[in-house]
Amino acid sequence: MAAGRYDFTIEQGATTNFEVQYQDSNENPIDLTDYQGRMQIRPLVGSSTIHLTLSSSLGICGTGINMSGSNGTTPPTSGSVGIYISAATSSMLDWDGNAYYDLEVYSGSNDCEYVVRLLQGKVRLSKEITLAR
Repeated sequence: MAAGRYDFTIEQGATTNFEVQYQDSNENPIDLTDYQGRMQIRPLVGSSTIHLTLSSSLGICGTGINMSGSNGTTPPTSGSVGIYISAATSSMLDWDGNAYYDLEVYSGSNDCEYVVRLLQGKVRLSKEITLAR
């Protein structure tokens, strides 16, 4: 299965929160019970610079990937993957133009990981004007 294509915008200083449904070819949800997620945003494909890394280990104010959907309460059997970037995290981002990302879910560890690239695409950063800090 090839990764789906989804481009999105992060509004600097605002919360970004969306959900991806992982389904089989018959539109049945894939059980993500033993899976974790990871995502990186980079200025160019293959760049060593990383603008942002998200993982299933939630960071500042819940930033990360939730294998129980965007609300954190959907069962992993639903195939829902929540992507959450807090306002505090997005306020620290700073790049011009497009950046690139992919979203992977995986199970297992080390050399025996089973990895699925769910999504890939471009990320635009819309710069904040009003600074509430």
